[in-house]
Amino acid sequence: MTTAIKGAITGIGELKPVRYSEGKTTLSLIAESVRLAVQDAGLSKDDIDGLLVGPQVGETPQHVPATVSEYLGIDPTMSNTVDLGGATGPGMIWRAAAAIQAGMCETVVCVLANKNEKGETLRSPNRNPIREFDVPFGASGANTSYALLKRQHMEEYGSTQEDFARIAWWHRKNAQLNPDAIFYNKPLDLEDISASPMISDPLHMLEIVMPVAGGAAVVVTSPEKAVNGKHKPVYLKGAGEKITHRAVSQAPSLDALPFNASIPRALEQAGTNVEEIDLFSLYDCYTSVVAITLESAGLCKPGEFGELVKNHSFGHDGDYPLNTHGGQLGFGQADLAGGMSHVVEAVHQLRGEAGNRQIPDAAQALVTGNGATLSETTALVLGGEQ
Repeated sequence: MTTAIKGAITGIGELKPVRYSEGKTTLSLIAESVRLAVQDAGLSKDDIDGLLVGPQVGETPQHVPATVSEYLGIDPTMSNTVDLGGATGPGMIWRAAAAIQAGMCETVVCVLANKNEKGETLRSPNRNPIREFDVPFGASGANTSYALLKRQHMEEYGSTQEDFARIAWWHRKNAQLNPDAIFYNKPLDLEDISASPMISDPLHMLEIVMPVAGGAAVVVTSPEKAVNGKHKPVYLKGAGEKITHRAVSQAPSLDALPFNASIPRALEQAGTNVEEIDLFSLYDCYTSVVAITLESAGLCKPGEFGELVKNHSFGHDGDYPLNTHGGQLGFGQADLAGGMSHVVEAVHQLRGEAGNRQIPDAAQALVTGNGATLSETTALVLGGEQ
């Protein structure tokens, strides 16, 4: 039995086809199409809180929703890339309706566009903010971009190298209880982290994930079918998403980064609050990400994560259990599967099968995911009960 997905189309916009799109970019064609559709619906861009876009945007090879959102000047609470070939357009419509029905957003724009320049090569033109304002000045990779965020935090709030190092230390400490972690049986002293090589000032090597090979998969079914499964079900209780930018040069202030919206939304949907969370399974590609996420979650005020990590325990038996499997800093980052490892650990804990790192009576977990440079964020609340 299937449940009908209900939705309504209120605006359309279409460009007149031309043989060649001289001087145009895919982003500019997307923007013009969206402008027409939003105008036809009698809305403004501020009314758009959902975005579905195709995968072929020549100005960026990845982070497509974030790049398009930034170009359009919107901050969606739901976004995705749909890649179904000729079925992409219709496929977007029901996905948009499903997202609205799920309470993730209220108004979604679905857009596809393509440029066709005479004699064009496959090389993408430098016509998006990250290529114009970041890359030419050296901010061409994750290390540099996340270093800028860390430096900003240190300058604005006075946080110290030791504050950030303590985050990495907790992750490595937790990894010692996980035989599957890449750094199992490889503990660190706090001083080792700050003494490790400077990769991109002020980021040290041991504050940065080490890429590894690996994989992770999760099976999702209906609550009704789940009760007949092999294991105790773990339920999705709340979800939140937010995109605010793509290029770090376009990032908002530290207290307005996207986790400040996605985490509260997930908690609200779940009908819970941060003090009722038993596991914080937080995306941790860099110590600066964890620091800002702790503040965004409301565990401390902006700028005060240093005192939090200094005065509390983040082990499985501590005040705020954090990435009990070691996180990506201790477990390893198998590319995008690194983010899925946070979901897998939450399931282990909520099933009560985490062994010697088991959190007593774990009932709720906050799981986060992060893309680009603290640009694309997702937050989930998972629970052992519906």
